[in-house]
Amino acid sequence: MGRFTKFAFNSRPGFDEAAVRQVFAKAVPLKTVVIYCYDPRAALIPELVADRLGETYPGFLVLDAEGRKVASTTNVFPIIVAGGRAHDALRSIAVAQHLFGIENVVVVHHSQCGATTFTADGIIDAFHDEHHVDISRAFPREALCIADYEQSIRNDVDLLRNHPAVPRSANILGFFYEIDSGELIEIAKAPRSRP
Repeated sequence: MGRFTKFAFNSRPGFDEAAVRQVFAKAVPLKTVVIYCYDPRAALIPELVADRLGETYPGFLVLDAEGRKVASTTNVFPIIVAGGRAHDALRSIAVAQHLFGIENVVVVHHSQCGATTFTADGIIDAFHDEHHVDISRAFPREALCIADYEQSIRNDVDLLRNHPAVPRSANILGFFYEIDSGELIEIAKAPRSRP
């Protein structure tokens, strides 16, 4: 048994996965997953999305009688990845859906993004030259960089709408965030549907 096993729900005697899922869904009122870039200038994106959708971010932690952190009031969860590309967020979306259920998946790309400073060929060639590694098949080519903001947002919304890890019952929204003005501009939307 590892040093941290005592902190894992699934190692406790009598672990009941279905019951744990119900408790998690009540303790964390997750509604929206927001995928955005790790650029520090983009840090306000979850708050802007929460304001746009009438949700709560960052919210606050809820403590039990013993002072343990047992819940949260936030209902927006950030997924922070290079360029805010949806491909990198798919596993996190599947986990969020499994544990909490989600209503919205939002992808946001921002102005002046580092993912626009190179091409897919450029990063593939650089890895080959500098690290002697071929990454040409490691990732979908179109997810490596951002060549056109509107098209990359539309592509990410389409990927999310059609990927099996994203629930059909969730709205998919795509926004562009202009860093200097602080404007959040809706680019694409794929409404929820029932399976």
